[in-house]
Amino acid sequence: MSEIIRFENVYKEFEDGGDTIEALKETSFSINAGELVAIVGPSGSGKSTLLTMMGGLQQPTNGKIFFNGQDISEMKEKDRNDLRFDKIGFILQASNLVPFLTIEEQFELVDKFRGSKHDREKAKKIMEKFDIYKRKNQYPGDLSGGERQRAAISRALYPEPNLILADEPTASLDTERAIKVVKILDDITKESNRTTVMVTHDNRLLEYCDRVFKIIDGQLTEETADK
Repeated sequence: MSEIIRFENVYKEFEDGGDTIEALKETSFSINAGELVAIVGPSGSGKSTLLTMMGGLQQPTNGKIFFNGQDISEMKEKDRNDLRFDKIGFILQASNLVPFLTIEEQFELVDKFRGSKHDREKAKKIMEKFDIYKRKNQYPGDLSGGERQRAAISRALYPEPNLILADEPTASLDTERAIKVVKILDDITKESNRTTVMVTHDNRLLEYCDRVFKIIDGQLTEETADK
């Protein structure tokens, strides 16, 4: 298995009203291509901080973070931006869809930023996979919360990122759709040898994951996955 992400002695601190908050205590681990990984823990435990550091959105207080062997903490900001756009797909709790673009136009915008020709058939297939294609001409405001989230997941996967970072991707979905989405993420992860890291509160989804990390008060430990 090829390594995608590696943390070496990474920790993260914040200053809050003169107090030092340990968002992530010193930790080292690696995640490989082809793995679907869950991060669990109570609210405020540091899950989102960990995820954003993996994506280069936050820098560690100390330690090194490697993506495909490159130390992203040493990259110039422009190079980190390029990395995030080309190699990393973000799925956030808020769908982050552009409100004045139809769902299909969201995919066209991705290609416009990438400077590539829009692949309508590829967009159609990914939208069909998440059962959103029938709503392709609708605006985000016309969709239900679950439909917006499925559209956002589809858009994040469309550029075929090496690393998918998902923050509560199934929070607005019912149980049946949540399990279906996680199964699709697992299939895509395995079939294309990508890596998916998912923050979740839903323990029912953990059986579909290869590895499970738990974080409590900034302390990260690896649990035994049920898969």
